[in-house]
Amino acid sequence: MAAALPWDRIEAQAIIDRLRHQPGATLPILHALQERFGYVDRDAVPLIAEAVNLSQAEIHGVISFYHDFRSTPAGRHVIKLCRAEACQAMGCRALEAHARDRLGIGFGETTPDRRFTLDGVYCLGNCALGPAALIDGALYGRLDTARFDALVGAAP
Repeated sequence: MAAALPWDRIEAQAIIDRLRHQPGATLPILHALQERFGYVDRDAVPLIAEAVNLSQAEIHGVISFYHDFRSTPAGRHVIKLCRAEACQAMGCRALEAHARDRLGIGFGETTPDRRFTLDGVYCLGNCALGPAALIDGALYGRLDTARFDALVGAAP
């Protein structure tokens, strides 16, 4: 993933203009904006709507429907805890509670120092090694509270 940049309307418009003629351009545009800026700024919604001839409400609906799209920047480290049934059977509920307490935030939130963002996801495809998490894109299995603390503590 490219380094996220601060929101820039001119850069965003260039991305939108480059992708607007693709079939089903809304998702490619949203993915490209998030890849570039780390989130989809609310100021992008009218730009996208105009480019793809949809209402702003429809664009907002797409952004809010897909959980991977962010409307605010994530923390430096993104932790995605699996909450699917296989991980539940392996004790993820206790790990979830511990992660929320350890970080002082809930799912979908970022710590005040912008160091960590905690997201809940439903299946990372690591079912045999649950509980599982994706931390900064790296997959970890058989997580317990001690290993979680070690991984979080090692994050710069």
